Formats: sequence, C-alpha cells, structure tokens
Amino acid sequence: MSDVVIPVRAERAYDVVIGRGLLSHLPGMVAGSARVAIIHPGALLVSAEGVRDDLRDCGIEVTLIEVPEAEDAKTAEVAAFCWSVLGTAGFTRSDTVVGLGGGATTDLAGFVAATWLRGIRVVQIPTTLLGMVDAAVGGKTGINTDAGKNLVGCFWSPAGVLCDMNALGTLPRNDLLAGMAEVVKIGFVADPSILDDVEQNPFGSTDVVGDLLADLVRRAVQVKADVVGADFRETSATAGDGSIGREVLNYGHTFGHAVERRERYRWRHGAAVSVGMMYVAELAALGGRLSEKDVDRHRSVLTSLGLPTTYAPGHWDELYSSMAVDKKSRGSLLRFVVLQGIGHPMVLEGPDPALLAAAYASISDSSA
Repeated sequence: MSDVVIPVRAERAYDVVIGRGLLSHLPGMVAGSARVAIIHPGALLVSAEGVRDDLRDCGIEVTLIEVPEAEDAKTAEVAAFCWSVLGTAGFTRSDTVVGLGGGATTDLAGFVAATWLRGIRVVQIPTTLLGMVDAAVGGKTGINTDAGKNLVGCFWSPAGVLCDMNALGTLPRNDLLAGMAEVVKIGFVADPSILDDVEQNPFGSTDVVGDLLADLVRRAVQVKADVVGADFRETSATAGDGSIGREVLNYGHTFGHAVERRERYRWRHGAAVSVGMMYVAELAALGGRLSEKDVDRHRSVLTSLGLPTTYAPGHWDELYSSMAVDKKSRGSLLRFVVLQGIGHPMVLEGPDPALLAAAYASISDSSA
C-alpha cells in the first residue's frame, strides 16, 4: 500500500502517516532535537533498539525508557520515573519523547511529554490497532488513579503519528479484535460504511496483510482527525441538540471504563468498550431513541468480530458509582453518548436511574 498522510488541525497541526515501513519519516518529525527518549514496554525492546540505532545514525542522542506493560504503565509512579530519566539525561524544551507501543504506552508518553518543562514534543508510534485508531491520535494524554481511568491528563497534540501496518503482523489476535471495537465505534457514530464493510467481509476486515484493514484504519483516523480539528478540548457538546463535538468519540466508553475499573484493567479496553456500546444501544432503545433493529445490528457486528456484548449481573451499584466519577459527568449528572439512528449521535444527560438499571439488565448474562 502507498503511504497515506492525514493532516490533523488541532491547536498544533500534525500529520498521521498510515502505511508500511514508516521509520524513514521519524527523523523529520524529531528534527531539531539533540535528544530523544523512547518510552516503550519491555516486549518491544528490540524494536526500540532499532529505532534508537536509526536515530543515532542521524546524530541524535537517544535514551530508552522501559515501562510496564499495558495499563500498569499508566500510574503516577511510572510517570515520575520517566520524568526522573528525562531530568538525568538533561532534556530541554527542544527535545522529543517518542511513544512506542500500544494505547497505554502512547497515553503515558504523551502525558510525560506534556508535563515535562510544561510541554515538549512527542511523536507517537502506535503498535496496536487500538493505538492507531484511538489512543495515539487526537492529543488526549493521561494516567489512571484509584478513582478511575484517565482522570489525570492533558490535551497535548503530538508532532506526528506513524501508523505502521507491519506492526500488526505480530499483534495477538485478541488484541487485534479488541482494536476493532474502536473501528466499528466510528462506524456507529459517523461512518456507517465501515459497518457495511465489516459485515460483508469480517475476515478481510481483520486481515493484517490485506488492504481492507488498512483502509478501515484510514477512514477511522480521518473521522477522528475531523472531529479533533473541530473540537480539540471537547467543549462543544450540547445535550440533545445533535451538535455533539469531540464527545462523540466517547461512544461506549462511560460504561466501558466502569467495566475496566471493576475488572482491575484485566479486560482489554476494546472488549470493555464493546460491552459499553451494547449498553448504550439498549439504553437508547429503552428511551425510545434507537430501534431494536439497530440494537441487533450492534450485537451482530460485535459478535462477528468475537467481541463481548454482555456482562455479568449483580454489579450495578459498583458500576454506577464508577460512572458517577467518570470525567464526562457534569456535577451529579451522568452523560452518555447515544444514537438516535446509526450515524446520528447525541448526548443523553441525566437519564432516569431506572432506565440505566434496565439497560444493565438487558446486557446481563450470568455466563459472561
């Protein structure tokens, strides 16, 4: 496939490059830096060393910072460790952090860069499908706390994003499928043609060497670029009027984050979001906004990808408490992105608690 460049016009413009074998783009994205720190999980040490060697050939001093895997990396303690390394290495405002890894790694790398010296350049190299279509694009950075996911963070645009499809060749199948949850999320809220393609060719849509998956990534990133460019700091949503802004990208996430927290982040993010999308589909149907046919389409598409659509019963109080402190809530009011038809999102603010509990009952399965 030929490289595709998608410009993002946020508070700072940058490019997302989608293709294969993209490391030749990196020196240009870090140009002017005397030092680069590569934040990476241990499993990607060899890849990080390869990036380090390429940058050293360009005369750049490179520091590798190894961090824990997945959500274990997104803590204040790990962020403080990264800051310590940057300080010891003498990083200045003209230097660059590179995030190499999945969504948790790029979230952490963005947060470290945003907070070091009040903000230095960050380049993201996502190595998972979820990272490519969600975490690494858009400039949201963050870490978790005991109270919930991503409650501490910054809006900080990267200087560039490299989505190398070759990285997906070694991605575990379950991680790839979890990433598809974020792809079909875009289909539900903004580009139904994505759903059409997944329904017509579920095998091709998850074939890492084929062209369809790369095209799905391109279309999902394009939607996110358009949304982020129009509403970088997620400020324009107005409940009920159809003008929803960046909050549209949170479809399925309020309930999904509650599931992740209850499962102590042992669930993959995409799996939790998949259940979260089923939850808000049922909520919208109970509120008279979404047809049963569209609810069934959620279930059909997600099931075809091997994603979960139910959750264990008996945990409503805990899940509700987690949603109450979600960063999308306003005061005591819970907010949900729901659909009033495929491709037509809206914000539902302060729904009746009885409806919320009924939607949970609708997706509850004792075998889940």
